[in-house]
Amino acid sequence: TMKKVIIAMFALLLCIGAGAQEAAKGPEGEPQVQTQKEVMYKIIKDETIDGVRHVTAVPSEKVCSKQIDITVKDGIIDSVKFTRGCPGNALGIGALIKGMSVEEAIKRLDGIQCGSRGTSCPDQLAQVLKTLAD
Repeated sequence: TMKKVIIAMFALLLCIGAGAQEAAKGPEGEPQVQTQKEVMYKIIKDETIDGVRHVTAVPSEKVCSKQIDITVKDGIIDSVKFTRGCPGNALGIGALIKGMSVEEAIKRLDGIQCGSRGTSCPDQLAQVLKTLAD
């Protein structure tokens, strides 16, 4: 219905506006910052328990999401959860790449852009996944 379209467009505009405000702030220069394609992200947790790797990363301030939690077992993505950002897109990305190899997810997500930000939530996920493939 038209009401659902208007609500979806409003949510998208809020996400874009929030990301633009975050991009204006710039990086905080905290430790453990890694750069891929000059887009900053920070891994704040990387541990393996019983053969399952759990990684938590803070993506670039240029994107709407504030945290990405990834679980990988034997090179296969078990789960991905984005904190904040566009909820439907974040849930969709997690559902689509569950059961996918880390390498395949990188191939599919690397370089996806959100407007003129130079990155996106899926691209930030790909950059973090690259550290898992090394």
